[in-house]
Amino acid sequence: MRVCIPMEIKKTPFEGLVEILPDVFTDARGTFFENYNYEKLKSMHIPLKFPLEFQSRSKKGVIRGLHFQKYPSAQGKLVRVIRGKALDVTVDIREHSPTNGKWFSTILSGENNKMLWIPAGFAHGFLALEDDTIMHYKATSPYNKESEGGIIWNDSELAIIWGIKNPILSERDKKHPLFKEIGALF
Repeated sequence: MRVCIPMEIKKTPFEGLVEILPDVFTDARGTFFENYNYEKLKSMHIPLKFPLEFQSRSKKGVIRGLHFQKYPSAQGKLVRVIRGKALDVTVDIREHSPTNGKWFSTILSGENNKMLWIPAGFAHGFLALEDDTIMHYKATSPYNKESEGGIIWNDSELAIIWGIKNPILSERDKKHPLFKEIGALF
């Protein structure tokens, strides 16, 4: 028996940030779904130019982030987990946004196939909840080292609930500034 779960777009309390649950077709062989559909994304007003795609593979307990790209290379990102499971976290860093300094989290996994559209003006990071978690990203502009920025993962002002006390971090991610130190960027 073939089952189809139709695409669902879930708005979040943050303007422009949406969760996308793709059409998933399941039968005795497994599952099949579209992870990118130009026309559907266009109808949701999501920028369609993705000149950069990248992915990461992480051990359980790794936090990557919180990262962003400043102008002129600010990036929107369409993210999903191919394998494993991650707590995906975004922080609104848009100066005049009513949700500035607030965070949003959701679980992305190879099982739920959920995607998250993150517009420019958000810092992004995730915690790998399983070994061998593979995160896939599509970005709206190329990476530019001079435009990279970040926020320290455990900023007490943001009070993000990661559910871990001693994550595995890169040297770069250990040195990010506090949210209040990044200034007005967007």
